[in-house]
Amino acid sequence: MSQASPKPVSPVGPIRRSILRGLAVILPPLLTIVVFIWAWTVIDANILVPAERTAGRLIVWSIRDVKTTLPPDAARESARPGQPARAAVGETIYVQLDSGKWIPEHVWSKVHDNPGAVLPTTPDAYYDRYVKVQHLRRERTLPIFLLVFLCGLYLTGKVMAAGVGRFTWRVGEGIVHRMPIVRNVYSAVKQITDYVFNEQEVQFRRVVAVEWPRKGLWTIAFVTGEGFKDIRDAAGEPILTLLVPTSPMPATGFTCTVPQCETLDLDITVDQAVQFIVSCGVVVPPHQQWANGERLRIEIEQQIRDQGNLARPA
Repeated sequence: MSQASPKPVSPVGPIRRSILRGLAVILPPLLTIVVFIWAWTVIDANILVPAERTAGRLIVWSIRDVKTTLPPDAARESARPGQPARAAVGETIYVQLDSGKWIPEHVWSKVHDNPGAVLPTTPDAYYDRYVKVQHLRRERTLPIFLLVFLCGLYLTGKVMAAGVGRFTWRVGEGIVHRMPIVRNVYSAVKQITDYVFNEQEVQFRRVVAVEWPRKGLWTIAFVTGEGFKDIRDAAGEPILTLLVPTSPMPATGFTCTVPQCETLDLDITVDQAVQFIVSCGVVVPPHQQWANGERLRIEIEQQIRDQGNLARPA
């Protein structure tokens, strides 16, 4: 019987393996950065920008000083080439716009020094731009926004911890759950946020090995509980609820309930089990590794036993 010739090694193989290895290193931090950028973009577009717009309108309302006509005693100054007409009313100097209305000179000067994409033409546009440049610069608004946001979260948490807060929250959730479409979206989002932010995290009691998906194949699993009483009564013996993770993402997997006698307790920690799963079995705890000498001794003994079985007459 002729022996099959070895498959030729492709020169592209090492390059492909190097590229995949590089992707495995770069993708996790890159995707993390992308997720945070996306989250900040959503917050900026839906919370920070509307908050700045509302604050800007309030500031404009409080400082707006636009005059259609000037009092007779105003000291007027003729317009010079390239400069608008000016007039002094008391201690304030006003500048006349092309529309004929007058605004304070400091507002006009600030906007002309920082006109933006298009120079404003109306008094309202001048004040909107002035407030944005003078009061709502990002180096000012961002720390204030973060401080107010954190204070709001703190106060919300304190209120929800009180009896009145919990009652109000239950009433609000009851109203949401009566809305046909909104309740489905809300329930899905709430499950995700509860999983991410809940202080009562899933506690893995210990690490076991279970024969899955068939006898002879061992899979690492985490014990999460003792299962349902009905299943325990039907089995007639103690049972365990297991989370069977998948490599290389231990956060994904499935939950199953098995008899306790079909599990094997492993002398490793949860962190060591996670490292083993993420590395696809490469990272093995030191106390679970076979020493080279011990492995060689067992292999030699196995070979001797196999040879003895072959030499033994039938």
